[in-house]
Amino acid sequence: MATFADWLDGARPRTLPAAVAPVLVGTGAAIGTVPGYGPGHAVRAVLFAGLALALQVGVNYANDYSDGVRGTDDVRTGPPRLTGGGAASPAAVKAAAFAAFGVAGALGVTLVALIGQWWLLALGALAVAAAWFYTGGRRPYGYLGLGEVSVFLFFGLMATVGTAYTQSPETARTWPVWVGAAGIGLVASALLMVNNIRDIPTDRQVGKLTLAVRLGDRRARWSYVALVVAPLALGLVCALERPWALLVLPLGWWVARLARPVLAGASGRDLIAVLAGTGRLELVYGLLLGVGLAL
Repeated sequence: MATFADWLDGARPRTLPAAVAPVLVGTGAAIGTVPGYGPGHAVRAVLFAGLALALQVGVNYANDYSDGVRGTDDVRTGPPRLTGGGAASPAAVKAAAFAAFGVAGALGVTLVALIGQWWLLALGALAVAAAWFYTGGRRPYGYLGLGEVSVFLFFGLMATVGTAYTQSPETARTWPVWVGAAGIGLVASALLMVNNIRDIPTDRQVGKLTLAVRLGDRRARWSYVALVVAPLALGLVCALERPWALLVLPLGWWVARLARPVLAGASGRDLIAVLAGTGRLELVYGLLLGVGLAL
């Protein structure tokens, strides 16, 4: 029977910065745009953060369930999964995924009710569908090499610009928030890429054709480096209008530390530290860029 620690590990805490970072950037952009930014805006930011976290946890449990029942996780180089490792029944993991989606839905409805933009519920439903069909359904798009594209769109552009829009529609029409959203999306994609580089040998065996598998080990590693370097350049672009966005540039040393073992051929469990470091990088990047856009 799964323990609380097992369920916590199943939520994959290393990936949760991908949910918080876009909220930081979108909120920073709103603060820098809206005269008299007040508590009402902050409440919307908190609701969006809760929604994004619940959705990320739901994605992780859904991925655990779908990969587990397919047998993809029978042989792993990373931490054991709830379903594939036999710690919890598939039904329990599936229920946990939908419970998390339910929490995300409740927070989303509350947020939409506050701002009166009910059409946003359609985007929320699309995000939940994307979360489930990443590894679920008959033809999961995560098995076709489209995972990074989805992460860029949903945990980059949609989450960041969506955060800004729910606080200030005017902010969502400014170009720095879109550039910042692209930066966040690229780091989030790097998080998935390094995870998939670690799993190339086992994913190839079971026919899970992630982008890392399709690119091959060497090109996937260079793709990871490009994904963590490009956001720094996008910080420079944001600085053309919001000079304090230059706060992200000192993260170059951190990017270099992460890139070194990846290019040196680190594999298996050695990449887990890079995965965790990339998650922290995204959180700090989101914080610094958010501050830069706010000032």
